[in-house]
Amino acid sequence: MPQRFGRPGLLGTIARTAVISGTATAVSSRVDRRIGERDVRRQTESQAQQQASAEQPPPPQPPAAPPATDRVSQLTALAELKAQGLLTDEEFAAEKARVLNS
Repeated sequence: MPQRFGRPGLLGTIARTAVISGTATAVSSRVDRRIGERDVRRQTESQAQQQASAEQPPPPQPPAAPPATDRVSQLTALAELKAQGLLTDEEFAAEKARVLNS
């Protein structure tokens, strides 16, 4: 049988088409699989973040402000100490300023 040079015959064209088609199918399948794996990984990470945020306890409540009567009682006690002579005018003024500024 003589050798042919030039364009392939019918069987050569069919073989080449089959190789190209098989390669394209394999590449497409791999791309689809990678996209699916990526989507599953993202869903898993998202669910893990949602569970972590749901498990965190709520932030603690700030401490309640001391009642205003506390200052009044402190100032009353200071005035009594001054009236008894246990505090000087300077000590009374300094303690009164501390109570009012706190």
